[in-house]
Parts: sequence; structure tokens; C-alpha cells
Amino acid sequence: MTTELTRLVGVRHPLVQTGMGWVAGPRLVSATANAGALGILASATMTVDGLREAIREVKSRTDAPFGVNLRADAADAGDRVRLILDEGVRVASFALAPSPELIAALKEAGVVVIPTVGARRHAEKVAAWGADAVIVQGAEGGGHTGEVATTVLLPQVIDAVDVPVVAAGGFFDGRGLAAALAYGAAGVAMGTRFLLTSDSPVPEAVKARYLAASVRDVTVTRAVDGLPHRMLRSDLVAALERAGRASALVRAVRHAGAFRRLSGLTWHRMVQDGRALRHGRDLTWSQVLLAANTPMLLKASMVDGRTDTGVMAAGQVAGVIEDLPSCKELVERVMTEAVEIIEGLPGRESEARDRATGE
Repeated sequence: MTTELTRLVGVRHPLVQTGMGWVAGPRLVSATANAGALGILASATMTVDGLREAIREVKSRTDAPFGVNLRADAADAGDRVRLILDEGVRVASFALAPSPELIAALKEAGVVVIPTVGARRHAEKVAAWGADAVIVQGAEGGGHTGEVATTVLLPQVIDAVDVPVVAAGGFFDGRGLAAALAYGAAGVAMGTRFLLTSDSPVPEAVKARYLAASVRDVTVTRAVDGLPHRMLRSDLVAALERAGRASALVRAVRHAGAFRRLSGLTWHRMVQDGRALRHGRDLTWSQVLLAANTPMLLKASMVDGRTDTGVMAAGQVAGVIEDLPSCKELVERVMTEAVEIIEGLPGRESEARDRATGE
């Protein structure tokens, strides 16, 4: 299936595996790429040296195109951009809007720039700055999310910009891909669905929690970092929501120190990142400090397997996913379903007959 997305990035199928922190490492990204979709390596939880090693490991596992997700507001964003240029990475994705200068530098080097946005105005802004495409995430998506459903947000953005639009938030099968294409999207991006594959590095006990979840077990809370965050309900989430702001701030300071040691960042650089985060999202310093919770709470579950002390970011689709296919099996299934649905739409049968009879 050829779309604007497949032509732009050189993959076989219009599917994107999103850059999930602690999850989208070399193993998952290379499996996705080998399956013919676009895998995105998550770099925010890696040091620069760690990112270099991860990129080279992906390249050792696949010859297919892949991307790297970057934090545009990070103090070392320039170092990471130079790294992906040196390593010949095909795609740069961003969770926050990159500056016009950063977009221009990447495009000049031949890198495809695909920011993720959650509002029409943000899509219009990055498209005007030169972004090659946008991923549009509706409220159904996991992790930090907005309030507008994909079915409302997606057509708004498609009508507003002239670049390819990839739909995210609520997608997990071929029906969703067919629907997104009908809206005018160039493909779909999936996080939770790729997290729940046999190629995902997430511990099996954590995957089991996701598979056992119903749609009602997925919630949105501000208790983790002061921002709307979609995740699985758990005793920890309930405890965080009951906790007072003072205890939350103490915990955030402790987690900030742990993340500093893990990431290799200096306190000075972390303060710089905090200032950028505060400016980019109009946050208070209290909210910025609370944001230190997120990387370590996610690591506790996604790496250490501690569902009791970690949070589990999840799209609403976690409540309807029931198996753990390989990335290859998942991509083949999604594409087969989508093609069958599209070919079975009313009017397609007569088109096929006309082609067969030459009419």
C-alpha cells in the first residue's frame, strides 16, 4: 500500500511505531522496521552516548529506514541532532514543536522531520515552519494527551495543512487504518499496540497487566506530573491522587536526583531543560518539578517490572487488545485487514468487475 507517508520515508506500509520512553529501544524499533513499518527510537531517556549505541544497534539489525524521537526543548538537542546527522538516521520526530532553525538544519541534511501535535494550531505552525509531515494524536492516545478525540481532531488538521498527516490515538487494527485513510490521513501511528508485542522489551508481568485491562481500567490523571497523562489505573495512581502537593514535591525531588544519575545530566542542564519545559508548556515551577516523576515512574514498570511502584502509560486501546503478536505478525495482520475492508466497501466490487472486463 503506497501513501504519502510510505513515499516520504521509504517504508513498505503506512504504519508508525511511536517513540515510547524505555520501550522503543533497538529491539522493538528494528523488529518494526524489518516488518516494513516505521520504527521510532525513543531518545529522551538515553544519554547522548547511549543514543549513539542504540542507533548503531538498530542499524546492525536492519537496513530499513527508522527514526529517532527528540525533545526539541532539551538543552542537548543540538548534540542529538548532530548525532543523528552523523549516523544517517532517516527520520526525526518530536513530541514538542522543534524551532524553525532546527527543522531547517535537519531538512538541509535530508532528514525527514515529523513532529507530533495535539491541536490544529500546532500542526499549522510546524507545517508553516517546514515540517515534512505531522503525527496528530487525539485524546485516546497514551501518555501525555489532550482533550479532543481523534475523530474530531484528525479531519481538522487534514483540512488545515498541506503536508501528510499521520493519525494517532485509538488505533490498533486494520479497521482503524482503513478509517484513517478514508479521513485523508497518510497512515496511522500506534504506541500501545506495538508495546503489546512479543518484540517489545516490556517485562511479561507488565504486559499481562495491560492484557487484563478493560477500557474502564484506562484513566487520565494529573497526579504524576501536573499534566493530563493517560495510563492504567493502579493502587499507585490512586495513592498519588490522594497525596498532598508537599509529599508529591518531595518525591519529585528524589526522582529528579535518580534520573540525573541515570541520564548523566548535570543539575545545571536539568535546570535548563526545566526552564525550556516551563516556557514551552506554560507550566509553574511546581509542575516542572513534578514532571521529574515521569521518567522514573515509567522506568519502574517498563524496565524493572514493578507495577506496584511504577506507572503504565496506556492508550484506550489497551482495553481491547488481547494478544502479543510479533511486529511482523501485527503489521501483516493490520495490512491484510485494511486491504480487505477497503476492497469490500460498496462500489469496489463493480470497480473490480469493470477492470476485469475492460469496461
